[in-house]
Amino acid sequence: MAALHLNGNDLELESFEQVVLHRQPVLLEAEARDRVVRAREVVDALVAGDRVAYAITTGVGHLADVRISATQALELQINLVRSHAVGVGEPLSEAESRGMMLLRANSLAKGYSGVRAVVIDTLCNMLNRGVHPVIPSQGSVGASGDLAPLAHLALVLIGEGESWFEGRMMDGGEAMKAAQIATIRLEAKEAISLINGTQAMLAVGSLALLEARTLAVTADVLGAISLDTLQGTDVAFDERIHQARPHAGQVLVAKRLRTMLEGSLLRERHRDCKRVQDAYSMRCIPQVHGAVLDVLAYARQVFETEMNSAVDNPLVFVKPGKVKAGEVAEGEVLSGGNFHGQPIAFALDFLAISISALAGISERRIERLVNPALSEGLPAFLATGAGLNSGFMMPQVTAAALVSENKVLGHPASVSAVALEPFKTKARGSEFTVETMST
Repeated sequence: MAALHLNGNDLELESFEQVVLHRQPVLLEAEARDRVVRAREVVDALVAGDRVAYAITTGVGHLADVRISATQALELQINLVRSHAVGVGEPLSEAESRGMMLLRANSLAKGYSGVRAVVIDTLCNMLNRGVHPVIPSQGSVGASGDLAPLAHLALVLIGEGESWFEGRMMDGGEAMKAAQIATIRLEAKEAISLINGTQAMLAVGSLALLEARTLAVTADVLGAISLDTLQGTDVAFDERIHQARPHAGQVLVAKRLRTMLEGSLLRERHRDCKRVQDAYSMRCIPQVHGAVLDVLAYARQVFETEMNSAVDNPLVFVKPGKVKAGEVAEGEVLSGGNFHGQPIAFALDFLAISISALAGISERRIERLVNPALSEGLPAFLATGAGLNSGFMMPQVTAAALVSENKVLGHPASVSAVALEPFKTKARGSEFTVETMST
């Protein structure tokens, strides 16, 4: 399989899937490498000049006013990674770990983070050779990005932490050695660039979106089969109805249903029946399933924008213009808040809500199929000799239980977000003042 060349600008969901789930190899694109090198020159010049820049020549968070000398910069990198690697809970899956590495590498490839190219190359090598950091699933609140999960990822790059390799969990350094990948010694700015970002929530969300797309198509097929089995009418899918309310997803699902039901012998047998219309769970398939498709499209737009964004802090902006051979690039280092996960949080919540709705209408169709009062002459609970055999009575109950659980899990987490602001106190005589500080 040909390698995917990362440049930080055009990663798509399909490419994400190929790398994460199907092991397509990855490399840093040549032009992106040049941008990365130039941004790194800006950082090196800043450190050499002992100029103040957040997380480069200062501490981080509450310690942003603590100056760090050039001689302390290397020690700061290790301390940052170790001190932030405090996640707990069950580890993320191998796919989620791979997703985080790919997304982090692609974001760094934009050339705004000021890391050396070797950092990106190492992430690519880990992906290509199957070194998958063990990353606890709990510890991020998203407001400052996914600091704890990304720190566990970064540990393996420096030969620490734990990793999966060839089916075994082992020490991170041991895994890198077994995979013949050199560990790296992080230099100024590189630790914060590795741990400050949204790649954990984005990897989990992107994998969920891939599964949701499969669920949505499957639901359309099962909806068509259920309607046909229950001798429903296809009148509700007439194109004129949906052009009168032309939501993109609704129009597409109605078209799919017309295609799947075309030529149905079951439909022909009861075409002249007196029923005017079907229950909501069948008649409104395009409206519900279509709305889900629209949410998936929105989530994709948000996720792909985030995949190709610079999300750490601070960011390095190289002065425009071609740099001559032998010259050092000039630029600025600006502090901001691109690490905040709010855009992804909203999309993830919307995605969860939509899948909950998809499950809800599906369960209602199951009820119609098994309930003898609603199933249009089908055997009670779809079982021959009902009574002696309970048939599919309990699968419907189980489906109802899962739908109820979905309602709890679908409660939006983003509404509980608190804008965390680190602060410090200063004593002035007998008075204390509180000064807010940027993260």
